[in-house]
Amino acid sequence: MALVESENLQHFYINEEQSVYLLSHEDAQKLKDWLALCEAQLARLGYREISLIGKGAYGFVFAGRAPDDREFVFKFSRITLPQQVQERLEEEGYLLSQVGHAGAPTFIDYQRVRGQSILVMSRARGINLEQLALQRGRLAPRLVLSIAAQMVDILTALRVSAESQHRAPLVHGDIKPSNVVFDPEAGTVSLIDWGAAVFAQLDHLGEHTGMGGLGALGAELQQTNAKLGDIYFIGEEQLQGALSSPRFDEQGLAGTLYALASGQSSRFGKAVITPTSLNLPVEFARTLENLLCADPSLRRQAGDYLFKNMRYMKRIVPDEGLVDTHQTMPLIPIWLDTADQTLETVVYSSRKGFLRQEMAAKSIAAVDATELDKYYKNYLSGMGDTEKAFVTAVSHLGHYPVVGGLAIRWQDKGVYIDSSLNLADESLRPAFIGAVNNMVYLARAIRKTGVFKSCIFDARKTLHIPRESPGGSFRASPEVDIPFAVSYALEREDESRLHSYFEDGDDPDEMLELPELIMDYLSDMNKIHHSGCIIFESVDLELKIHNYLKLLDSSKEAEFSECLRGIMANLHLIEGVGVSGFMKLPYKDTKYFV
Repeated sequence: MALVESENLQHFYINEEQSVYLLSHEDAQKLKDWLALCEAQLARLGYREISLIGKGAYGFVFAGRAPDDREFVFKFSRITLPQQVQERLEEEGYLLSQVGHAGAPTFIDYQRVRGQSILVMSRARGINLEQLALQRGRLAPRLVLSIAAQMVDILTALRVSAESQHRAPLVHGDIKPSNVVFDPEAGTVSLIDWGAAVFAQLDHLGEHTGMGGLGALGAELQQTNAKLGDIYFIGEEQLQGALSSPRFDEQGLAGTLYALASGQSSRFGKAVITPTSLNLPVEFARTLENLLCADPSLRRQAGDYLFKNMRYMKRIVPDEGLVDTHQTMPLIPIWLDTADQTLETVVYSSRKGFLRQEMAAKSIAAVDATELDKYYKNYLSGMGDTEKAFVTAVSHLGHYPVVGGLAIRWQDKGVYIDSSLNLADESLRPAFIGAVNNMVYLARAIRKTGVFKSCIFDARKTLHIPRESPGGSFRASPEVDIPFAVSYALEREDESRLHSYFEDGDDPDEMLELPELIMDYLSDMNKIHHSGCIIFESVDLELKIHNYLKLLDSSKEAEFSECLRGIMANLHLIEGVGVSGFMKLPYKDTKYFV
């Protein structure tokens, strides 16, 4: 199949990735227009049921159904990326064409039309495992075993086909739950998104492969050809820039299986929530534990054992008759608030600085600056694995329709957790309970003294206040107000148990200093019984006011509104760039854990 009417595709252009609700009005409209153009042009080519199914740092992915009823995936590179990065899409198409396995998409076509790279492939049937895990929480051991066995079959086929074709084996390089699609009807899995794939420089025995295909072009034996992959799941060798090897995919698979079995979104929590604690068959759990351990030789032995014995381990019948209290009994309160289920949740966390530790220099070869910035340097750099797991677990809550906040204080004798978590979809309650409990387990394992705060809000309610230049003034239109909900039910108020905006002092992670007049209004708000957060994010040409506010004393509605109007009327006093956030929890019903 070839794309036709290519002259109609010449204007494709897709903007940078961000939540559309956090973009400026102009950028949001531009993004919507270009996405609509992509859909319209695909429709002109004869496709129907077109939808956006994915986006990332390098492009957007659409799905569509052809006239003959076959489903296809269309992957578009961002035209704003450097040429050598855009060319990855062509390389991905070539490498995908070399796979030839039912557990991977079929390569259909690649075209470059007026600067826009387009890769076409078949669509894997089903739901990706990240989405499935968000719905179910911890996946059942029987399903984890089935996924493991099928993934081992796919990775084995990559090695066998390489030997039969006398070339280097393929390394997928980015195995993670969102890149594995599960078909609930057939019970089968497919490994998708081969954008990080390369020909291996070393085989699974550690011997040089001589490399073949595109991997041999201009390659140096001492410099990795590997791409970074997702650091939440890849292993230490790939992270450190070692020569590419099928062992990379063993590690990605191990991180993925562990995350699915534990209901997490990373591999980092393995020392706290151990594989052997997840009701998995003992032999499989110990193999997984060794695959994730710090000893490289033990990891290799475990990988060999997995590939040799998975065909037997998949036949083990796990004991799934036990009641899983992990997803039925929350360790901290969770409330249902179904008033508004169309949330786009964002998690903003501050006071992360104390979680960092001294860090040795890292040598990561051939990593794009965008990848480093997004995944490593600014987010998780300098944290130990348990700290990384905790921060990731808090962020994971943002995958659910929830608003509220967390205030966590570590002291010498234990950890104190104040929270307000309001879930908008009751069907997700068991999975969300599991995610929250994981966060608590990980918090309990951190041995530091300090404070961590997290505000959880709906991005759809973010206000965008523009200014003409970086040194100009923010001025809101008179009709623009900070929204808030009002609870008219009588709610007990205990002044001594309110979590204050100012309780923990200035936040060293926040750089925006608000003018005194706005701080006075915030101080007045703090005296009124309410719950929620208000975050001021000042950038060069825009002020974003993220907010989630619920007034719990309806008799103070006029007074509360006056405070918010006062804030809006004085935004022109804000100078500089940075973030400043404030949070208030309804009751300081502290949960204490040793």
